[in-house]
Amino acid sequence: MIAGTGESDSQRHSGGSIPGAPGIAAYSFEAPDPSVIPVLIAAPHGGRAYPRSLLDDLRHPDSVALRLEDRYVDRLAQAVARQTGAGLLMAQAPRAMIDLNRAPDDVDWDMFARSSRPESIGLPSRRARSGLGLIPRRLPGVGELWRRRHESADLAARIEGIHRPYHEALAAALAALRDRWGVALLVDLHSMPPLQARPGMEAPHFVVGDRFGTTCHGSLVAGAFSWFAANRQLAAHNRPYAGGYVLERHAAPGEGIHALQLEVDRRCYLDSRLSEPGEGMGQTVDLLAGLVRRLAAGVSELAGKGWAQAAE
Repeated sequence: MIAGTGESDSQRHSGGSIPGAPGIAAYSFEAPDPSVIPVLIAAPHGGRAYPRSLLDDLRHPDSVALRLEDRYVDRLAQAVARQTGAGLLMAQAPRAMIDLNRAPDDVDWDMFARSSRPESIGLPSRRARSGLGLIPRRLPGVGELWRRRHESADLAARIEGIHRPYHEALAAALAALRDRWGVALLVDLHSMPPLQARPGMEAPHFVVGDRFGTTCHGSLVAGAFSWFAANRQLAAHNRPYAGGYVLERHAAPGEGIHALQLEVDRRCYLDSRLSEPGEGMGQTVDLLAGLVRRLAAGVSELAGKGWAQAAE
């Protein structure tokens, strides 16, 4: 029996800062205190606090923001956390400003002024070359996103104000869960544009990523797919999204910290334009809340303790 949240107080804090947006924190964190389940939900691409200066630098601010965001995944995450008692870490800085699912050195220096480039730099990663590095550069069908080249000072301010504090908060929250329960699970929540169906097949609405078996115990992955199957939802494993820097940096199954990336088709919870919450929002929240409960039970079993013992 999973403990309820009624007798727990909440711990809340925020941290970091968004350059150009005084008074707005880079992230927010909320969790019952003490924790009631060993699960943390994070939404690194859910931020929607756009500084005016950032919008002025974008060539097509409205369309670019819509496509880069995991649109309203923050609302999904908040609702699921409320239903389940999971901890919640949400980015407030937008992905257009800095991508929290990329390493801090995953930079395409060709988008920076020549005076900004380090004297010795290696080749950019495949993702950075495609336009989706630490600071997104281009999108298919849109082209170059920015009106001007960036300066190294811009990058440094975003790393120190947003990227570093977010990942420090994530590491601390996972360590606290692990210390309390013996095992902790990160559900790194994202949304995706609709996938293209193969001939004669339906496209999956969910993708579970564990970096090909390296970031999460197999029983938890199996539990996720069992839940989707029981609810007649088609889910894919690692393709086309296996998990990025967040899982690479924070997952440590051998040390009791497991991590999954979960991608949700935006058609599940947005309107037909994929821009505003749609009729499926409530149903999707309920589906994901059930998934989190299933995963929490699996994590508790990994820890070798029942809910009553773990919650004392």
